[in-house]
Amino acid sequence: MNYPNNRQWLINGNPRGRALAATDFKYNEAAPGILEAGDVRVRVETLGFDPSQKGQLENVSGYASGNDIGMVMKARGVGEIIESRDEKCPVGSKVLGNLGWQEYVVMRGKALEIVPNDAFLSARLGPLGGTGLTAYFGLLRVGLPEPGDTVVVSGAAGAVGSIVGQIAKIMGCRTVGIAGGEQKCAWLVDELGYDAAIDYKEGQVKSQLKQLCPDGINVFFDNVGGPILNDALARIAPFARVVICGGISRYEQSQLPAGPANYFNIVFRQAVMQGFLLTGYEQDYTRARERIMTWMQAGQVVHKEDVQEGFENIPATLSRLFSGQNFGKQLLRL
Repeated sequence: MNYPNNRQWLINGNPRGRALAATDFKYNEAAPGILEAGDVRVRVETLGFDPSQKGQLENVSGYASGNDIGMVMKARGVGEIIESRDEKCPVGSKVLGNLGWQEYVVMRGKALEIVPNDAFLSARLGPLGGTGLTAYFGLLRVGLPEPGDTVVVSGAAGAVGSIVGQIAKIMGCRTVGIAGGEQKCAWLVDELGYDAAIDYKEGQVKSQLKQLCPDGINVFFDNVGGPILNDALARIAPFARVVICGGISRYEQSQLPAGPANYFNIVFRQAVMQGFLLTGYEQDYTRARERIMTWMQAGQVVHKEDVQEGFENIPATLSRLFSGQNFGKQLLRL
């Protein structure tokens, strides 16, 4: 069968210390490629986007480094097998894997996960994928929430933060989310069940944390860093757990900011501040996904998708994560 040339977006720059630019990516067309034994051809349907992809571009250790100029930009995605030389991967199967920014990909069938073509298909790039696993392990294994704890989440309306708050509620905690804008804050409280929300765009985060967390913060799940982390450290309770998941406030700065001025509260409160990555939790992924799926089916975990359209809009869709334009898990349908 004849296939058209494969449209791709290649890496064309390293945005370390600055904002993403259109010139960081280069349009390309490649020959469709020939399948060898064990290969499959996948038509890419939906791509997922995460802030960590900028770290990948910068070759930051721990963020899947090794993304060199001229390579197809990496990304998790969902697609359909349209040609196969792997008997375990029949044509028509929906698959999940590292498909990249391209219309078609030829790869080993064993590198893909065959998934059901059901109502949760795109959710496998969000709450049932790396996003949900990050929230699950970061909160439950690092944050160690206990019933009655006050859990505060920055970037709470983002793909990870929104799941963190809901799992914290399931664990019997009181939750406070920090997000940008009245609409996002209303969503946190009205639909996700957060007990309160703080609009950082209105300022006075520190004073609002004092008002909403009179007995201190037991778990702070941080996706932002910067002044918000500093304000939260001022309110941590004795033996608090501070989970460092992301630092979107520093991703586009040419100079790294100074450490938080209130860091010594970690000593005064005998608290713990710990960063984490998903590496090391692989053996528990299946159980984590089963629990999240059960919560979703019961309506205890809901999620929101921000879906963009069109191959040509792939680079701009990644930039949405750093300007606060996205509302929920950022996806794009090709």
